[in-house]
Amino acid sequence: MYARIATFEGEPDGVEQAIEAARGQAEANWESPPEGLEVVKELWMLVDREGRKGLGITIYETEEDLRRADDALNAMSPPDAGGRRTGVSVYEVELHKERS
Repeated sequence: MYARIATFEGEPDGVEQAIEAARGQAEANWESPPEGLEVVKELWMLVDREGRKGLGITIYETEEDLRRADDALNAMSPPDAGGRRTGVSVYEVELHKERS
């Protein structure tokens, strides 16, 4: 598995607006995603409201899937909601455990 982690920073009074914009975009497109994003297996949005920072984590089965989605995501603009993407990193997932 592979993970793409995008970092975001927001304006002091725009964090909630940025969260709602990202949530709305994800919910609207999850079942019928834009081309290149149908390979996303998991989506996580982590937020530090006090620090006005966030992480968008997407998980993929293969490196090829990650590269395809990375191209699609890099071509998109983040929602214009008082925040900006500050970086993108890619990782291979070597351990993943879940409890049910």
